[in-house]
Formats: sequence, C-alpha cells, structure tokens
Amino acid sequence: MKLKGKNIGFAITGSFCTFDNILKELEKLKSEDVNIVPILSFHASSMDTRFGRAADFKEKVKAITGNELILTIEDAEPIGPGNMLDILVIAPCTGNTLAKLSAGITDTPVLMAAKAHMRNNKPLVISVSTNDALGLNLTNIGVLMNAKEIYFVPFGQDNAMQKTKSMIAKTEWLIPAMEYALEGIQCQPLIQ
Repeated sequence: MKLKGKNIGFAITGSFCTFDNILKELEKLKSEDVNIVPILSFHASSMDTRFGRAADFKEKVKAITGNELILTIEDAEPIGPGNMLDILVIAPCTGNTLAKLSAGITDTPVLMAAKAHMRNNKPLVISVSTNDALGLNLTNIGVLMNAKEIYFVPFGQDNAMQKTKSMIAKTEWLIPAMEYALEGIQCQPLIQ
C-alpha cells in the first residue's frame, strides 16, 4: 500500500453524524501500518450530541491511533516547522471549516494544523460534510479545489430531495483519495 509507513495527520471537525464512519476509516488506516496524528477541532473534542459523548469519542480515537490527541492551536502549530506529516486529512470537514480555510482563518486546532502543514507543500485532503455545499459554501469549495496541494475525497448529495444543498464525502474513497493526493492527482470522479 502506498500509505505504509507514512505520517498521517487526521483532523476531525464537528460533523457529528459522520463520526461512526470516520472511526471505521481510522481503523482501516491503522491496519495499513501508518502513524496517525489525531487532531480535533474545539467542537469535535468538547460537544456532547445525540450522536454520542465527546469524552467517549476522544477515547476511541486515541485507542485506534495510539497517539495523544492534538486539541489546541498551540499544540497544532509545530506540525509545520517540524515537518511532521506526509499528508493531512480533514475528515469530516464542515462548511464552517471549509469557509475559514478558504479565507485563511486559523482559529481552531484543525485550521492551524492545515495552515502549518501546507507551508511544507504537502497534500491536504478534504472530506466534505456540509448542509450548504451547494449553497454559500459552493464558492469556498471552488476556491479550495483550485488551490495547490489541496485534494478532495469524492463527494455527492446525501439527501437530494430533503436537503437540496447538502453534500457529503464518500468515506469509502478516503484511502484511495489519499494515495492519489500523494502522487499529486485528484481522485476521480470527484462528484458522485
């Protein structure tokens, strides 16, 4: 596998409905003999929701990755100067994070990790999960798609009839998208 032996940053933001799928992808990645550096947004690390308790989720992520969680901006900043990662994934990437990343805002551990990592000209992979991908965030997705070293996990509408602007990444494509990104290629077809 192309990911074997790689240092992978895995940044998680607050699209809580996707957390079960994200944990499955973390387990798949870990089985491929990689080092996973987990990074959680403030919301992902602190909010209890109908999908589960934050403390339980953090325990699961730590158990799967075998590494301490990065939970602060200060702890995420050394990722860049230390050239710590081969690739960084934001999965799930909420509309809020998309908008801030597109605008260059760095006010969460995930955004600091992305900014720090991108200074090394290495791939950043985005796994979209937002209710307004075909609304206000469409512009932000377009900006990021045209940015150097940023790649997307293929995504599509998750409930076109009831949530007409909502799109979500196909998490089963996460690992292939990462492999392609390491070669400088956007995984296709992008919209599914």
